[in-house]
Amino acid sequence: MSERHEYPAGVPCWVDVLVPDPETALGFYGDLFGWDFTDPGPNAYRVARIRGLDVAGLGRAQAMPSWNSYIRVDSADAAVARATEAGGTVMLEPFDALPAGRLAVLVDPTGAAFAVWEAREREGSQLINEPGTWTMSSLHSPDPAAATVFYGALFGWEAEAMGPITLFRLPGYVGGRSRQPIPEDVVAVMAPPAAEIPPHWNVNLQVSDADLSTEVAARAGGTVIAAPMDTPGFRSAVLADPQGAVFSISQLVVA
Repeated sequence: MSERHEYPAGVPCWVDVLVPDPETALGFYGDLFGWDFTDPGPNAYRVARIRGLDVAGLGRAQAMPSWNSYIRVDSADAAVARATEAGGTVMLEPFDALPAGRLAVLVDPTGAAFAVWEAREREGSQLINEPGTWTMSSLHSPDPAAATVFYGALFGWEAEAMGPITLFRLPGYVGGRSRQPIPEDVVAVMAPPAAEIPPHWNVNLQVSDADLSTEVAARAGGTVIAAPMDTPGFRSAVLADPQGAVFSISQLVVA
């Protein structure tokens, strides 16, 4: 489904990009994805929208520029306690981002950072799985076995191999689209380990034309880290914005 207005606990629900100069990022992302933006709030934070629906956030980085994935929880404080018991570490203790919600930033035992989100006014992305919106986040970990145990303990995810990647499934959840190539209870994927790729959660956004979007990003000062390539069902590329935040784009290829 494309429109979403609620997310169960354990389901990734939001993404944002934090950069040193948010104002200069507006044109890059607006042109690339067709986003409009709300007026800035605290930390210069804006919400990107398509057709009036929230799709992602853009704000000021306190450290390195990055794209970030948020996972819905019933309680950010309880999630932090479970994460530390399971071997994770706390990067940012729970704090309020009112009136939207409450969050914390964690690092899994293999070094990948992510956020947990306790929703109040903002459940998460209201539009997904169509051009200009977030499709799915993927975990890149040097130790898939340790990551599987950690996310299973924290969110109840179950791992299932699918070729070279691992699917994270949340039993009882129904998401995605009908007739998609993966089960509808898949909430994230884990890539095979690669020594040259540091641990992180990668954000993937859908586009209608991966080659054209790559050209637009490059002309606007972005960096092409991996040129468009074909994978089963998709044509994808890895890009960085002009301030260095890395993300992926994917074009759905219909056979």
